[in-house]
Amino acid sequence: MALFHRSGPVSRYGTAAGTGALAVLLLVGIGGSPAYTGWAGTQTDPESGVAYYLRVLAWPAWQLDADGQAGGLFAADLRAVLLVILAVALLYLLPAAQVARVPGPVSQFFSGWAAYVLAGGLAAVLAALLGPDPSLLGALQDASAGAGYGFLSGWIIGTASLGGRA
Repeated sequence: MALFHRSGPVSRYGTAAGTGALAVLLLVGIGGSPAYTGWAGTQTDPESGVAYYLRVLAWPAWQLDADGQAGGLFAADLRAVLLVILAVALLYLLPAAQVARVPGPVSQFFSGWAAYVLAGGLAAVLAALLGPDPSLLGALQDASAGAGYGFLSGWIIGTASLGGRA
């Protein structure tokens, strides 16, 4: 059964940005969870490439309590919250310009990946500047870590974006 819209039939599948946004929520929700970050930090071999990658996935760590951190719970979770907001916004904004020129799954994959790299770097910079004890040096160092996280894990978001309609 097809749904109809002004421009004709609409696919039953979700949008590329919508499936990418769901993947962002899952990746940050699971990878940044206190249970996962604790496990990745203590139970993985520091000399293994796979273990390094598992620890990278824990970068957007969020907490259930502030544990005395300056700025409270908001500051503790600011990076993860900003990552989700910026990634979802960029997933919806980036493909719009590309779809007209280069349609297809390759464009969707790279748009999702690029959105996550940019979101990781921007979330890190904003969290460093808006959080307690802001500094330019800290923001630049965090931007490098955030963009690196986005580069190494963004393929997951790019893959989730495949197959959806633009």
